[in-house]
Amino acid sequence: MAKPNYAFQKRQKEIAKKQKKEEKRLQKRGLDDSQPQDVQPELGNDGEAVTTSDTIQNI
Repeated sequence: MAKPNYAFQKRQKEIAKKQKKEEKRLQKRGLDDSQPQDVQPELGNDGEAVTTSDTIQNI
């Protein structure tokens, strides 16, 4: 009867764990980057933070 290769199983488990961690990291990064541009604050002429959607409404 063949003997189980525990080193191979351990390595496969480590690889799967790294892939899952990387997917989570990319998913979190994607959520941060997916914020619309018009919601992020910009500096107005007076140095006060103003969102672009407010600027468009004031015009």
